Amino acid sequence: MSGEMAMLHMDGIPPDKLSQVQTHLQPFHLSLEKLADISCRLNKSLILGLGKHSHHRAAVKMLPTFVRATPDGTEKGDFLALDLGGTNFRVLHVRVCEDEQQVLKMDSQICSIPQEMMLGPGEQLFDHIASCLSDFIDAQNLKGQTLPLGFTFSFPCEQLEIDKSILIRWTKGFNCSGVEGEDVVKLLKDAVHRRGDYDIGSVAMVNDTVGTMMSCGYRDQSCEIGMIIGTGTNACYMEEMKNVKRVAGEDGRMCINTEWGGFGDDHSLRDILTEFDLMVDNMSINPGVHIFEKMISGMYLGEIVRLVLVRLTEDKVLFQGQISSALKTPGSFQTKFISEIEEEDAGLENAQNILTQLELKWDPGDVRVVRLVCDTVSSRSARLCGAALATIANRMRTSRGLDHLKTTVGVDGTVYRKHPNFSDELQATVRLLAPRCSLSFLVSEDGSGKGAAMVTAVAQRLALQSRLLDESEGEDDDEEEEEK
Repeated sequence: MSGEMAMLHMDGIPPDKLSQVQTHLQPFHLSLEKLADISCRLNKSLILGLGKHSHHRAAVKMLPTFVRATPDGTEKGDFLALDLGGTNFRVLHVRVCEDEQQVLKMDSQICSIPQEMMLGPGEQLFDHIASCLSDFIDAQNLKGQTLPLGFTFSFPCEQLEIDKSILIRWTKGFNCSGVEGEDVVKLLKDAVHRRGDYDIGSVAMVNDTVGTMMSCGYRDQSCEIGMIIGTGTNACYMEEMKNVKRVAGEDGRMCINTEWGGFGDDHSLRDILTEFDLMVDNMSINPGVHIFEKMISGMYLGEIVRLVLVRLTEDKVLFQGQISSALKTPGSFQTKFISEIEEEDAGLENAQNILTQLELKWDPGDVRVVRLVCDTVSSRSARLCGAALATIANRMRTSRGLDHLKTTVGVDGTVYRKHPNFSDELQATVRLLAPRCSLSFLVSEDGSGKGAAMVTAVAQRLALQSRLLDESEGEDDDEEEEEK
């Protein structure tokens, strides 16, 4: 929160009330020095995650994606994309047009997954996916064509190659037997072959963060970072191969899925966790896991604000000390309320409506305190996210031996898109902590669909190039043989 904004939000709060509120909010305020220190800690975590022998104990996993390049604008053609991350999955037909530098979503279809199928045999799930894909291909009049497919599979996987990905564990209510420890690309291909009425071409596995970077990368070829700040948070970026110790080869770059939500799982952020962060972590379904994500992302911000408001009410600073049963209920203060309350013009009126909805008896001073609490919690989130992004930008600059780095960040997620001040505050923090990096920001359009198609398109382009290279190398060898 800028000084000017802070003064504005404190205006109208009685001085005695304000000093009590500030005591509770003080631990959320992180100085620039503290943010720079956090950035250094994250860089150490990134190095651990990239290490051949240290990655298994690293809090930030730094998973190789086997995506070796970003789009160069020459990609073209028709692709299928499959996006499975919850109780529904989407099938898409995407056309990449070289002339207009556009990725067009031709059509898409949402297919539901029945509850019993989420808990049944894996073969049944993949047969269902293959069946829905068949119906979609029929409807698009694509039968007879063998199109490459991008597969966004948003569950924890160990990716071994672009088309080989082993499911580590199911999450989000899935527990299909016979899939954990198996290659999900093979399971999909097997299901398609069992049907026998269509075929798919090459398959590229895509993490949603990578999809965000790639969908923006066709519009802007300098896009080499992808970032999501929505329900959860994560980032990926193009790392120098010489630093990716777990994968053979020293040349070129590879996209690394940082899984930065796990930063702090090794207790490295203990000194900046407030009592409210600890309460949110203890009440979560995975205590001690994804500490950084719990301070930043949409799944948790509303709950942090609710806990602060409960404490201020218990201390008789708010609502004449009267807590409603609604405010006592975990999850009742939604993260979207924060964005609504912080709107410049309608914010105070929105706050009054939300507090009334939560059955609270408020006065004008209470409304302004609530706004200040929301602003403080979301501001910390934006600044922490900015510090993490600055870490990646500084790392890319030094790894490449550049005096100045100029790159683009592809971004997605409701917190970034919907909050009125979040993106400005995040970008201001990056400028302060990475002064020798110029970052442009591009909001992704349908990253997980179009991005999956773009990853497939780039993988196909690289495969063609490497095939051509192999042939030309062979010709030189032939000439040398003839000369002997």
